[in-house]
This record gives sequence, C-alpha cells and structure tokens, in this order.
Amino acid sequence: MTQTRDHGGGLDAAVALHGGTRADWVDLSTGINPLPYPVGDLGADSWTALPDKGAMDRLLSAARVFWSVPDRAGIIAANGASALIARMPDLTDQTRAYIPGPTYNEHAAAFRARQPDQTTDNPAAPVHVYVHPNNPDGRLWPAQTMGGRALTVIDESFCDVTPDQSHIALAQDAGIVVLKSFGKFWGLAGLRLGFMIAAPDTCARMADLLGPWAVSGPALDIGARALADHAWAEATRTRLTADAARLDQLMTARGARVVGGTTLFRLYEVDDAADWQSRLAKGHVHSRIFPYSRTWLRLGLPHPDAWDQVRAAL
Repeated sequence: MTQTRDHGGGLDAAVALHGGTRADWVDLSTGINPLPYPVGDLGADSWTALPDKGAMDRLLSAARVFWSVPDRAGIIAANGASALIARMPDLTDQTRAYIPGPTYNEHAAAFRARQPDQTTDNPAAPVHVYVHPNNPDGRLWPAQTMGGRALTVIDESFCDVTPDQSHIALAQDAGIVVLKSFGKFWGLAGLRLGFMIAAPDTCARMADLLGPWAVSGPALDIGARALADHAWAEATRTRLTADAARLDQLMTARGARVVGGTTLFRLYEVDDAADWQSRLAKGHVHSRIFPYSRTWLRLGLPHPDAWDQVRAAL
C-alpha cells in the first residue's frame, strides 16, 4: 500500500497559508455532518463524576436498538473509533493484514505499528479490513467478502447514512468485528465516541485493553440521547441526500465529475486537484486532496449558511 498517513482537517495550516481567521473559513475537508445533533443541557454529574455503569448501560442499550445489534453479539464503546482501530492488531496473533485501498489509512498504520511489513496486497492474508462505505470513494463491500478468516474488521464509520447496507448482522459471527463512529453522522467529532460490535468474548478482550472509563461522562449522556432520537436520524438522512445532490450539481456545472462518495462526502475527478484546492482556499474553503491521486478532490457538505461562499470560491 502506498498511501501516507494523511487526514482531513488541519484548518489552522490552511489559515496560516491563505490568511483570514478560522471563522472566515468553510471546512469541507472532512466527512462530518455540518448540522450536528443538538446537545442540549447536561447534568453536573456528567462533568464532575467518574462515568458510572448506569450511564454506560443506557448508551449501549440505545446503540443496540439503533443499529439492530444481534442478540448474540456484544458491544462496547470507546473514546472514538480511532481508539478502537489502533487496538485492532491486539485482537489477533496473525501477522499479515489485507486492507484493500485506497482507503482510510489509520487501519494500515495500526498494523504497521506492530511491525512495518504487516500489511499485504495478498487477499489470502488471515486478517482483512474493509471500510464500508469506503473512504474516499464510497465503495460498498458485499457480505460474501466477509468472514471465513482469523479476523475481519468492517469499519462502518460512514454507514449511518445508508443503514440498509450495514453488515451488522455478521457481528455475531466468530472473527467479525464491526466498528461504528458517532462523530461523523451526528456531527460531533470532538465528542470522541465510537463503538465495537463483535462476539462477546472479543468485546471483553477489547474492554480489558481499553481499561476503565474509556468514554467520558458527557459522551455517555449525549450519545445515549442522540442514539435514541430516531426521528432526528431519519430527517438528517433526507437532508444529507438533498445537500449531496446540490453539491454534485454545483461541481459538475464547473467541470468536475462525480466518481463516488456518500451523502456525508463527495469525491470528484478534476483536471488538477491541487489547483482546485488552491482556488477554493483563496475563497477560504478548505478541501481534501490525496497523495496517491492528482485528480481526486473530496468535499464534505457545507453548512446551510455557507453555500454562497462555496459557490463564490468555485
């Protein structure tokens, strides 16, 4: 695999290079919902007391219902999906992992941290990792691809926009791990909340690795509240679909071609991605390009108040 460990975000560096302040910029470099779940008020205990079992139980109960977690599967929560990704190599004693790319590069980084040559392009490897839908192209992996090996990790960080495509039913099978990210769909990436769904013994092993208090009190309360709000989720999916179509129309009118994505981020082919990124930056719009492609440009969705700025920057 050739991709480097790059990410979206990094708005401070763009501001330093192109001027303005953070408030002047529209950050489209990530796939985070621009209209976050309304947090509301939190009790003082969320901030002052150590997170307790009751709060965790409420969170996991809401998560089980929201994602239709199989009864025979376990579920644990952590300080973001990235905390779980970093620990995936600790769930197996196998030394070779197949991670089809290009894809989100933290999975390969986690396995390479154990030993530099642990990732391979050989599908016969005993460990497979699939990002579903894939980042950045939105590719969906068929269920037939999963299972039948020592460990299969299915990263569904962006799957909440297409819940009918989830492979959550496989999470009860031995060797299958499904990861969920809270921050992207609910637009609360700074909260740091993620979930792992797998066989109960696998979840117990991960819980031991994470140690006590793996989720903050505020994250426990906000997560439970948001996961129980199914009406908000349905309305959000409808809005994201409309806004993704609106962004596609805006970009294709200027010569870009849609090559993939989800309704949280769109991937376009352009003549020169670096040039497009620079042009957008002059209008204080932050975008994402990739070290392995000179023609791919990825954009998240603008906040409703930011469409005019994006249009002007283009």
